Amino acid sequence: MDPAPATPRWNLERPYLTGLFHQEAKVSAAAQTPGSKSFSLESFSRGAGGGAGSVIGSYAVSVQELLVIDDLLSALVGIEGRYISIKRVRGKDGYVVFQIDSSMDLALQELTRRIFPLCEDFVLVSQFVESRSHFKNGLVNHALAAALRAFLLDYQAMVAQLEHQFRLGRLSVQGLWFFCQRMMSSLNALAVLIEKAMSNNTSGSATLNLLQSQAKAMAGDSAVRSLLEKMAECASAAYLRMLERWVYEGVIDDPYGEFFIAENKSLQKESLTQDYDAKYWQQRYSLKDGIPSFLNNVAATILTTGKYLNVMRECGHNVQVSLSENSKLMSFSSNHQYLECIKSAYDFASGELLTLMKDKYDLIGKLRSLKRYLLLDQGDFLVHFMDIAREELTKKPEDISVEKLQSLVDIALRSTAAASDPSHEDLTCCVERSSLLKKLTTLKDLGCAYSSDKFAAADVDHPMTLSMTGLETFSLGYKIPWPLSLVISRKALTKYQLIFRLLFHCKHVSRQLCQAWQIQQGFRSVKILGTPILRSSILCRSMLKFVNSLLHYLTFEVLEPNWHSMHGSLQKAKSIDEVIQIHDFFLQKCLKECLLLLPELLVKVEKLKSLCLQYATSIQLLIPSIEVAAPEKKPKSGLSKSSRIKRSQERDQQLKLASENVVMSESILKFEAEFNSELQSLVPTLSKSSQAEPYLTHLAQCILGVGIDQ
Repeated sequence: MDPAPATPRWNLERPYLTGLFHQEAKVSAAAQTPGSKSFSLESFSRGAGGGAGSVIGSYAVSVQELLVIDDLLSALVGIEGRYISIKRVRGKDGYVVFQIDSSMDLALQELTRRIFPLCEDFVLVSQFVESRSHFKNGLVNHALAAALRAFLLDYQAMVAQLEHQFRLGRLSVQGLWFFCQRMMSSLNALAVLIEKAMSNNTSGSATLNLLQSQAKAMAGDSAVRSLLEKMAECASAAYLRMLERWVYEGVIDDPYGEFFIAENKSLQKESLTQDYDAKYWQQRYSLKDGIPSFLNNVAATILTTGKYLNVMRECGHNVQVSLSENSKLMSFSSNHQYLECIKSAYDFASGELLTLMKDKYDLIGKLRSLKRYLLLDQGDFLVHFMDIAREELTKKPEDISVEKLQSLVDIALRSTAAASDPSHEDLTCCVERSSLLKKLTTLKDLGCAYSSDKFAAADVDHPMTLSMTGLETFSLGYKIPWPLSLVISRKALTKYQLIFRLLFHCKHVSRQLCQAWQIQQGFRSVKILGTPILRSSILCRSMLKFVNSLLHYLTFEVLEPNWHSMHGSLQKAKSIDEVIQIHDFFLQKCLKECLLLLPELLVKVEKLKSLCLQYATSIQLLIPSIEVAAPEKKPKSGLSKSSRIKRSQERDQQLKLASENVVMSESILKFEAEFNSELQSLVPTLSKSSQAEPYLTHLAQCILGVGIDQ
C-alpha cells in the first residue's frame, strides 16, 4: 500500500482557514516587536466594546439582550463575541467551553447557557470535519466528513436566517432558544459520535461499526436515528465502492488500508507446485480484523468471490460480472439488497471458474491420469518399466541417474497403451533419499494417530534400511500447470507419491516371490520333493498370497471405491473450494485405509514385506538357476542322444544337491518361523484396530487366511 499523500502546509498553518482560530493561544504583547499593534482575539472581543471598563451589566436589560443575541449568533458558528468567550479544554484537542460575562442579568445568563452546548457541539463537529478530511484518515472518514460538512451548511443556513430575523428586530433570546431546539438533539448526537470516533481514532470499518451502533442506540428518537443512518450511508459509499470492485472485478482498490481483505504479494502461485506447506490459496488473500458488522456473515463469501476472479485473471481469462442498476452496491439498508448482490457475484465467479477448470484445463482428466499412473491403474506400463529399469533401480539411491530413469519411463510409456494418453508427457520420476517410514515422520500434518517416534524407531531397526535401493525410494511425479495446482498441489502430489511407493514396493516384492517360485518349480519337473524344498514351496506360496492379498485390498478395497466416490462428488461440486475439499478428503481417506497413517500396522506390514524380499533373495542365491526344458519342446539340433542324457543327469544331480543343502534347509526353517510369527502377531492387532476402524475388517478378511495352509 502506497503512503498517504501529505496535507499541504497552508491547510494546516492558517487557523482562520481551518476553523482553529478559536483554539489558538493569545498572542502576548511581549512577543510583538516594539511599536507594533498586538494582534489577538482580545482586540475583537471585550476591548472593542467601548473600553476596558465597559461591562454588559452596566446596560439596561433590554440592551443586554440585544448585545447577547449578537454574541450568540457569532458563538453558534464558533466565533467569540464581545461578552461571550471561548476557552480551550486542556488535553482535549477540539474541545472548547463557552463562557459569559458574569455581570449579565441572571435570567439572560440562564437562557444563554442553555444555548452554549449547541455552540460547543458545532465547534467539535467542525474540528472533526477539518481534521478527518486529511488524506491519511481514509476514504470512509473523508466521506463522513463530507456528509457532516453538508449538515453544517444546513445548520449555518439556520443561523443566517436567525441573524436576518435579528436584523429585522424580530428575534429575542427566548425566540433564539426556541428556534435552536430542532438542531440541539441532532448536533448533540453527532458530537457524541465524533467524541467516540476521536477518542478511539477510528477509520474504515471501525467508523462504520460506530455509526451503526450509535444509530441503533438512538432507536427512541426517529429523527436523530434517521440522521445517523444517513451519515452511515454516506460514509459507507466509499467502502461499498471498494467492495464492489472486489466482488465484481477481483481488485483491491484500497489506498488507505481500510478494506477488510489483505493481499500478501510475497506469496506466488508457483509455490503451490514447489512447497509442501504452501499457503498461497489460504493466505494470498485473507480477512483482516475489523470487518464491518453488516458484512460479518458474508465476509468469507466476499473473500472467496474475489479469489475466484483473481484466479481467472491470472489464467488470462478476463471476466467481469455484468453490472446492472440492481446489482450495484448502493447501501447496506434493511432490505438486504447488498446481500443478494454479493450472492449473485459469488455464484457467477464460482460457476465460471469451475467451468474453466473442468473444460479448458480438464481437471477430471488430470485426476484420472494421476490414478492411472500413481495409483497403478495401468498395469502394463508398470510391468514394462520394472523390466527395463531393473538394473538402474537396484543401485543405491545416490548412484541412480534420474535422467536415465526418466528416459526409461518415457520408453515404457511409448511402448504400452499409455502412449494414447495425451497426459503421459507430464509424467516425471524422482528418487527419494529416505525410506517410506522416514518420509512419513517428516510430514507433520497428516493427522497420524500415533507418535512419529514409532516410525523412526521402526525405521532404524528396519533390515532393509542399510541396503536401501531405488526399488524402495523410486517414485513418479507429475507436472501440474496453473490453475490445476490449486487442487493438485505439492501437498496433494506428495500424498499420491506415498501411496505409489507403497504399491510399487508391494509389486516389487510380488515379482521377486514369483521368481523364487519359478526357480522351485524346477524341482517338481524332476520329481525331487525333499522336505526343505517342499517347505520352501509352501512358504513361498503363503508369502505370495499375503502380498497379493495386500495388493488386492489396497487396489480393490481402498483405491477403487474411494476414487468412484470422489468422482461422483466432483460431478456435483459447485465451487473450487468444494473440489479441493473433496480431493483432499479422498487422499486423506486413502492414506488412512492404506495403513500409511496407522504406524503400528504399517510397521508390521513393512517387516513382513522385508522378510518376503529376504527369502526371495536367499532362494535365488542358494538354489542354482537351472533352465528346465518344457516337455513339448523339441531338442536342439546338433545335440546327440548321449549329450542330452549327460546334460539331464548333471541337472538332476545339481537339483538333488540343492535339495539336500543344509544351509538352505536352515534358512527356509528360519524364514518360515519368522514369517509365521510376524503374521500371527498381525492378526490380534488387526482384530483390535478393526473395532475402531471398520475398513480394516476388509484387510483382515483378505490376509487372515494366509496362515491356514501352513
